[in-house]
Amino acid sequence: MRRILPTLATEAALAGQGAEYVLGLDEVGRGALAGPAMVGVVAVRSADLPNLKVPDGVADSKMLTPARRLAMYRDLEDWAAGWAVGSCSNHEIDQWGIVHALGIAALRALAELEQGMDLGPGRRLAAILDGPNDYITPAADSFDAPDLPVLPKVSTQVKGDAHCASVACAAVIAKVTRDRLMVRLVASDPALAPYQWEHNKGYGSPAHLEAIRRLGPSRLHRVSWHLPSSGPGRG
Repeated sequence: MRRILPTLATEAALAGQGAEYVLGLDEVGRGALAGPAMVGVVAVRSADLPNLKVPDGVADSKMLTPARRLAMYRDLEDWAAGWAVGSCSNHEIDQWGIVHALGIAALRALAELEQGMDLGPGRRLAAILDGPNDYITPAADSFDAPDLPVLPKVSTQVKGDAHCASVACAAVIAKVTRDRLMVRLVASDPALAPYQWEHNKGYGSPAHLEAIRRLGPSRLHRVSWHLPSSGPGRG
């Protein structure tokens, strides 16, 4: 089967509809049992699109090895007109549910990006969100939403990280950011070592599931999720 390679066709189409910047967004950590979920955003300047090339090797982040993602990470940051990663904690996921929490994480990423790029009211922004559902726009009307200079017009793209270069770049940046965090968390707290997040990044590997059964959930587990039956838990 021939692998699909991301292009800038969707970004160019949105630019043709009047967007000054096109923002690609993707989430990571949605299905993990522990740690935060994150949403990465990458901005592409519409005026640059006629001469902009898709970065070499960029693809759906799940199709890339960790070493390959890490090797291209800095180049993707330099390629983008701007980028940011927003996060929602395991406690926020437990409190709000994963869909609303992802919306808030996306809005946090957008707020950081727009403020860093000085994109104030009146700017025309379009966003491509990976997946079938727009979880950003509903979250923007909630009490939990951060102050956002401009709410982009959001369009969704199933398998956006495979088709849209900006989304693919956002996915890689977010994935590397979250993986690094999970490794740092284990290194900073010996109580987390049995869960082996340096290997599974908080997902339900056999070793991770067995540690939950044996020790109970840690302070960074999503306790509202269906975790394995366990002991009394740890701090």
